[in-house]
Formats: sequence, structure tokens, C-alpha cells
Amino acid sequence: MSRIGKKPVELPSGVTATVSGQSVEVKGPKGVRSFRATDDVTITLEDNAVSVMPRGTSKRARQQWGMSRTQVQNCVTGVTDGFKKELEISGVGYRAAVQGKVLKLSLGYSHDVEFEIPDAVSIVAPKPTEVVIEGIDQQVVGQVAANIRKWRAPEPYKGKGIKYKDEFIFRKEGKKK
Repeated sequence: MSRIGKKPVELPSGVTATVSGQSVEVKGPKGVRSFRATDDVTITLEDNAVSVMPRGTSKRARQQWGMSRTQVQNCVTGVTDGFKKELEISGVGYRAAVQGKVLKLSLGYSHDVEFEIPDAVSIVAPKPTEVVIEGIDQQVVGQVAANIRKWRAPEPYKGKGIKYKDEFIFRKEGKKK
């Protein structure tokens, strides 16, 4: 039995869900999200809650049960609160600035890195050393944050680079004389 899958996804006020076959469409104050489940699970809407049940006892059906319920929960969370990733930039001369639909990053290269901001997310740079990525789709927000971080991943000796705000960089000791 899936502990996560057993719980129905409650819909907060202001959020509506439509279930048609294997797809769920969730509408809320921040936008619309949809999810299409596999044929291994059954999705039903009852009493202002979306519940997911497996269609059999196969291993795949049980795997899809919890995962599908979590995907529906992420849709509901996305249209109500949204998702957010915060990045910190550390290093001498390293900075970020948003200009229109482009994030300009100065990361010690001979040129500035220009990152096109996708339509599904919003990026702001409250300080030159901070970047905040927000959106309603958790996967897109995480992928955009990973793509930005990839330009200069933090290194273990001085800690320079782009890191997640809550990330711990294991520091190494340098050469000894």
C-alpha cells in the first residue's frame, strides 16, 4: 500500500479541478496546470478532493499510484502558491542582472553570459549576487535553476560559483607548503 497514494489531494478554495479520463486539469489564481496519468491508475474527483487508485496489484501500478498522486498535488501547489528556487552567486566580480527577457551573468568569462528567460518562469535579481526563479511548474523551475547553475558550478576550494541558497559546499583544504 502506498502511504502517499492513499491520501486524497484536497483542493483549497479558489482552485477547481476537472478530471476527464486519465487527465486532470487544475485551475487556480496563478494559472492552469494539467497532468496526464498512465493507464495503471484511476483518477476520480469527489467531495472537492482528487483521489488516485491503482488499477491492479502489479508493481508498475503501485509505482504509478504514489507518483501520480504527487504530480496532482504539485499541480495544485503550483496554481496556489507556485514554486521558487533561489540561487546565490559568490566570487569577485560575479554578478547577475535582469534586462527585459534576458538574465545577464558576469561569471569571470571573457564575455557576459546571456540566459534567455523562458515564458513559464519569472526571474528577478533582487541583489547582484542573488537570483530568484519562480513559476507554477516545479520541473521547469528546477530545470531553469540547474541550467543557470551549470554556467559556473561552485568549486570546493574557494566556494566561487553559483549555488542554491540552502546548498552546502564541502570545502577542501588547499596545498600545504
